[in-house]
Amino acid sequence: MHYILFYDYVPDYLERRGAFRDAHLAHARPYLERGELFIGGAFANPADGAAIVFEADSPKLAEDFARADPYVLNGIVTGWRVREWTTVVGRDAAAPVALP
Repeated sequence: MHYILFYDYVPDYLERRGAFRDAHLAHARPYLERGELFIGGAFANPADGAAIVFEADSPKLAEDFARADPYVLNGIVTGWRVREWTTVVGRDAAAPVALP
């Protein structure tokens, strides 16, 4: 299954992220290397949040990621939530359907 971790950022995210960005990316590295983190990044115009897509058996992986993320621990993220995402179309869909 795919799970999307949504982040809400502080209004001055772009100014504050620099101090924690390397630690945030280092935190993501093992998830990426294990194939659990599928894709992620910040929203633009406005830069008010982010989405990170995980491939896992349960939402726990994404929840654990958020709880230990330097952005969360240092107040860059004001709120987060995980949603199960039923992917059905595309080469990496978890539950592909036949297209007519």
